[in-house]
Amino acid sequence: MRYKVIAFLLLILTAVDLAEAQQAKVSRIGYLGATTPGSAPAEAFRQGLRDLGYVEGKNIIIEYRYAEGVNERFANLAAELVSLKVDVILTGGTPATQAAKNATQTVPIVMVNTVDPVGTGLVASLARPGGNITGLTNVSGEFAGKLLELLKEAFPKVSRVAVLWDPANAGNALSLGEIKVAARALQITLQSAEVHGPDDFEPAFSAIKKERAGGLIVLRNVIASAYLARIVDSTAKSRLPTMYTQSDYVDAGGLMSYGPNLANLYRRAAVYVDKILKGTKPAELPVEQPTKFEFIINLKAAKQIGLTIPPTVLARADKVIK
Repeated sequence: MRYKVIAFLLLILTAVDLAEAQQAKVSRIGYLGATTPGSAPAEAFRQGLRDLGYVEGKNIIIEYRYAEGVNERFANLAAELVSLKVDVILTGGTPATQAAKNATQTVPIVMVNTVDPVGTGLVASLARPGGNITGLTNVSGEFAGKLLELLKEAFPKVSRVAVLWDPANAGNALSLGEIKVAARALQITLQSAEVHGPDDFEPAFSAIKKERAGGLIVLRNVIASAYLARIVDSTAKSRLPTMYTQSDYVDAGGLMSYGPNLANLYRRAAVYVDKILKGTKPAELPVEQPTKFEFIINLKAAKQIGLTIPPTVLARADKVIK
């Protein structure tokens, strides 16, 4: 009888030790982005984790890696995160997600701010992504074409519009295709303004001025994110009506933006990370598309460069900065 009691006590102690070990487990999250840990998307992601009970440095460790405006850095950074044996990788944007996919087929990947993940080959389908990637795409349907439509509505006399984009970004290429479709319908001539790096900004804006574009659409990518302030400053100096795809450009002094709330997407990504850390497979989590798009106008910026926004367009805005 004594041996049975001892065995029973040992069994209980073992169970307690295992429970404590599980509670003490610190999950390691890889964060592969374009800018810095202090960026708004990174903070939104951390807030989402905090809302779910995670405390950085206590029950999670986040390994941050940033391309700092250089697409070519993503491959090595993704491989580095995999070598650190992270439990899951959060990727911001299409190039980062592609690099992570190339680096591992086993570590779960939660993507955010990607364009058409099916068309770019990141997932098999939105409902059944398959493989090790899931997350949130930042656009749906004819989003990119809507950018041009709103720009034309705000400035009806515009007949030539430039598009600032990165050819190395597969998502940008798809968005440009949608804009071309809208341009044909609106009878607008498009001008391609390619940027491969920061040295391309000056010649790009010189070409835009030379060709007398009456408006500009800036597609979000690693380079545009890293040099956001420079782009906003250049468009202001050119007095060029500009449409951006994210509100952070408008917050920095840009004219107009149309797109999903990026902070909400990153907070939502924390829910995906939480489910994966608790055992759910990425292949079982459908990719989400945004249901709400925000149209934001910076009226203060418009006045500073001598532009007038029609009252009908202002009435459509979700937010007007005065």
